[in-house]
Amino acid sequence: MTHKLTPLIAGNWKMNGLVNELSQIETLCDALKNKTTPECDVLICPPVTLLSQMSAMCSEVLTGAQDCHVATSGAHTGDISAQMLADAGASYIIVGHSERRADHHETDGLVNAKAKSALDAGLVPIICVGETHAERLGALAITVVEQQLNGSVPDLEGRQVIVIAYEPVWAIGTGLVPDENDIKTMHAAIREWLINRFGDNGIAVRILYGGSLKPSNAKEILTIPHVNGGLIGGASLKADDLLGIINTIGA
Repeated sequence: MTHKLTPLIAGNWKMNGLVNELSQIETLCDALKNKTTPECDVLICPPVTLLSQMSAMCSEVLTGAQDCHVATSGAHTGDISAQMLADAGASYIIVGHSERRADHHETDGLVNAKAKSALDAGLVPIICVGETHAERLGALAITVVEQQLNGSVPDLEGRQVIVIAYEPVWAIGTGLVPDENDIKTMHAAIREWLINRFGDNGIAVRILYGGSLKPSNAKEILTIPHVNGGLIGGASLKADDLLGIINTIGA
């Protein structure tokens, strides 16, 4: 069964971006306004310091956050809840990024709780999964990713929506990219897992590819079956680079 999904091009600014760099979003907004038929959804997840301002800039660019706390409120100094992020204009939240899993020792169970918190706040969690280079070389990539999915993806109620982002850890920011067949095999395995878990609803879940995605390789990667967009790091910081990726869709 096939299902036409609108691609999602999601930029993760990570710990980058000051107020003067909102000019990149102005350029992006102007370019998207001039496109007669938008062929994808465009999302930027800036540092939280810019979220409110960016959310008010234009309707052509969706905004999201890079993390959230599991609690709605409380004595959690320095943390931010999903409800607060929604209040600031976010519509998506990235959870379980490999940098959070590695730097902050986030477990699948914690990622699951954060995804649930995002859903409870009416937001869409982008749940990240991916293997290390050693796991890839040991032929464990699909096993590891399926284990992460088992632990990180919460049950869904009603019309709740999730997005899955496959980011091989060894490809993030390194310039290394899995070959086309490796990406095809992994995304097909994730789709099969989603259908097994959610039935026909699993067909409608967008699966993003992340890991050194850039204008020079975007067309090849974004046309692979079950690749429904990209989660983009460095190339999302400059409007021209991100537009270069966007413009490969449907080209």
